[in-house]
Formats: sequence, C-alpha cells, structure tokens
Amino acid sequence: MNPIAIILTVAAYFAVMFLVSWIAARGARGAGDFFNGGRKAPWWVVAIAMIGAPMSGVTYVSVPGMVGVGGAAMSYMQMVLGFFVGYLVIAFVLTPVFFRMNMVSIYQYLDERFGVSSHKTGAWLFFLSKILGAAVRLFLVCVTLQLMVFTPLGLPFALNVLLSMLIVLGYTFRGGMKSILWTDTLKTVCMIVSIVLAIVFIARDMGLDFGGLVKAVRGSEYSKVFFFDDPNHPKYFWKQFLAGIFTVIAMTGLDQDMMQRTLSSRNARDSRKNLITSGLMQIPVIFLFLCLGVLLYLFAAQKGIPQTGDLIFPAVATGGSLPAVVGVLFVLGLVSCAFSAGGSALTALTTSFTADIIGTEGKTEEAVTATRKKVHLGMAVLMGVVIYGFYLLDTQSAIDAVYKLASYTYGPILGMFVFGLACKKKVRDKWVPLVAVLSPVLCYILQTHSEQWLGGYQFGYELLLVNALLTVAGLVLLTRWRSA
Repeated sequence: MNPIAIILTVAAYFAVMFLVSWIAARGARGAGDFFNGGRKAPWWVVAIAMIGAPMSGVTYVSVPGMVGVGGAAMSYMQMVLGFFVGYLVIAFVLTPVFFRMNMVSIYQYLDERFGVSSHKTGAWLFFLSKILGAAVRLFLVCVTLQLMVFTPLGLPFALNVLLSMLIVLGYTFRGGMKSILWTDTLKTVCMIVSIVLAIVFIARDMGLDFGGLVKAVRGSEYSKVFFFDDPNHPKYFWKQFLAGIFTVIAMTGLDQDMMQRTLSSRNARDSRKNLITSGLMQIPVIFLFLCLGVLLYLFAAQKGIPQTGDLIFPAVATGGSLPAVVGVLFVLGLVSCAFSAGGSALTALTTSFTADIIGTEGKTEEAVTATRKKVHLGMAVLMGVVIYGFYLLDTQSAIDAVYKLASYTYGPILGMFVFGLACKKKVRDKWVPLVAVLSPVLCYILQTHSEQWLGGYQFGYELLLVNALLTVAGLVLLTRWRSA
C-alpha cells in the first residue's frame, strides 16, 4: 500500500475517535467519572464495547493466521465456547461481589478479605502483566506502521512511539472510562465491518457467491472445529474448553482493565446483562475471524503467497492481489484494535496504581484528581519506554517472554480470589506476597521438567490452573484456623 493512503486512513480514524472521545468526555469532572464513568453507562453500550475489548491488534492478525498453523484449524472455537461459560461465572459470582462492595478497583476485594499485603500483591501482579502486555500490543502495531509508513518516509521508530503514545494519552486523559466505552464501541464496529468486507472482497476475487463461500470453508482442511479423538492431543476438546473457562475468569473477571468497563454499569443487574450479551456475541464474531482465516489460506494457495501464521492477513490484504480497499480495511481494523486496547490498558493502569498502590482513602476529590493526572502521564511515559525497549531487544524473544510472564502473573491472582470466595478463613496476610512469588517459581520448575518427571507430559494452557492451585495451597498453609 502507498504510505500516503495509510496515513489518510489512520488520520481519518483518529479524527473520528477523538470526536467520539470528546463527546463522551463532556461533563466528566471528578475521579469517579474517570475511573468508572460515574456508573451511568447504558448496559448495551458496555455490551458492545466488551465484544471487542479483549481483542487487540495481535488478535486481529493472529486468530485468522492460527487456522493454518500446527493443524489447529478452527479448534479455537472450543476455547470460545469455554469463554462463554467463563462470562457466566463472572456475571453471577464475581460481579455481585464487586458491586456490593462498591469498588473502584477490583483488587480492593483482596484488602477487605485478607489485608493490605494481599491487596498490594494483586495490584502489583496486575501492573506488571498489564504494562508489559499493553506495550507488546502497541509495539506490534508500531512495527507495522514503521514498515508501512515511517521507514518509507525516512522517519525514526522513536518518533513513531512518541506519536502513538500522544494519541493514546490524548483521547483518554480527560474522559477515562467514559471515553474508553465509546471508543471501544467504535472499535468493535470497525473491527466487524473490516472482517466482513474483507471476506466479501476475497470471496468475490475467488469467484464465490454466498453458497460457494460456505461450501469452500466447510470443505477445507482448515475447517475442523472439534477434537474429541485423542485426550493427549493439545487441541483435545475438554482441555480447550476448560482452558477457555478459566482463562476468561482470570484474564477478564480478575483483570482491572476488563472489569473496569462492566463496573461502569448502573448496577449489578445491568452488568450481568452486558456480560452475557457480549459473551454470546463473541462466538459469531470470532467464528468470522476463523472463517476469514480459512479463506486467507485458500486465497494464498491460489495466488502463490508463501506467508503463514500472523503474516498471512497483512500479506494478502496489502500485497496488491486484492483491491486497495482491502488494505485500507486491514489498516483500519488493526489500528482500531491496537489503539483502543492501549487506551483501555492505560486507563486501567492509572486507576489501579492510583487506587491500589498509592491509595485514595482520606483524600479530597481534588487531591485524587491531581494524583490521577500525574499517574496517567507517568504510565504513558513508562509504556512508551517499554515499547522502545522491545524495539532494541530481540523482538520475538521479548514477545514470547511477555506472554509467558502474563500466564504466570494471573495464576496467583486467580488463586487468591478463588480462596477468598470459597473459604471464610483469615490468612497471615504479611506472607501472601511470598506465596504469590513461590507459586509461579514452582510452576516454572514443573513446566521445565514435566517431560522428565511426568512421562513426557507437556504443559499448555492448564499451567494457569496449576499456578492458581499452588497459590490456594499456599494460602491454606497460611490460614488462621482458630480465627474463623
């Protein structure tokens, strides 16, 4: 694609995004409006925002690409079905607790249940995971824009990062969650429209009408969804389904970034409605992503395009084999996913750091707002520094390390919440940080020696559950049995 066409596409999207953000932020005054939108958001707006909220620029290119990698086909749908069950658990178990306690940050539950050390531990684990995860997501889109725009124009990567962080900071600084909800809604619409139109243009180029499209996808070697044959296979249905349930509980229900949206609803009932609706709607949306993936591989085979995995969507969309509008749609979907995810992560990090780590108790509204603004700026600078750090390192190694780290950091959080909700016993709070460190360390040792110790067994997504169970076991050892 021509760099000028990409610049115009990105500029048009940002203009609309800033307009939506400005309209949404009108009337935003105090810290409460920034943290949870004043809890006035209509449930259907939150539901639409939540459809696209978990999907970043990485998701946008990786989900279609995974169809042809390692025999995965459309097995991801097995996890997606588990996602919906996970949303039901969040809606009926976690959300009522959070609303009853009138929380700004969900990690305040750990303070109420166990104590200050547990509260800080949960907040720091979230901080570490989210700052690195959000930086990776923005880093990947910065790399894409560098290759497509900045390098052809002779501009450095540092300028790319600076402009990206200024954009994210600009549309979230005033409105916070009010802005995020509406820009996430815009992102969801852009993402779905871009995927649907990409499918239409690829099918048209291949000479397929709707019936032919369905037949081509169904008859493809990439169309297999369910894997019931071999329990040892990494794509075995029950492994994937259970992993989907607990992944959503941990990475949505116990993630401040995700839950901050649903806590902006008017009450727990509205929150349940938006969670159930968004969980249901994610099923057909992700199915569309996977259908696009099948078409991409069929189209690539027809045109002799060699790329696979994460590279196949950008290669097909911007390689010149299709009308330029497909490339425009790809850039629009990628940018909307990446920058919206970065903005919501920045808002959640600001909220958690202000409420959990610095603390707001006993402070005036003016003092909290002043602190929040400083933290917001600081988080934006830190995220930019981390993004540039990935650029200076071996990027693939950094990305792999960050995703592995994220799976380790969510395990102790899941374990602390499971123990807190299932058992009424108190624990020795000052030792909880030690448990939260030892559990991932033991998981790492187990993972690296599993083939030797467990007869060739290799851990996958279930490592999150092992991590959580080790945390629960550690908390049991810290239980004050006489203080029931």
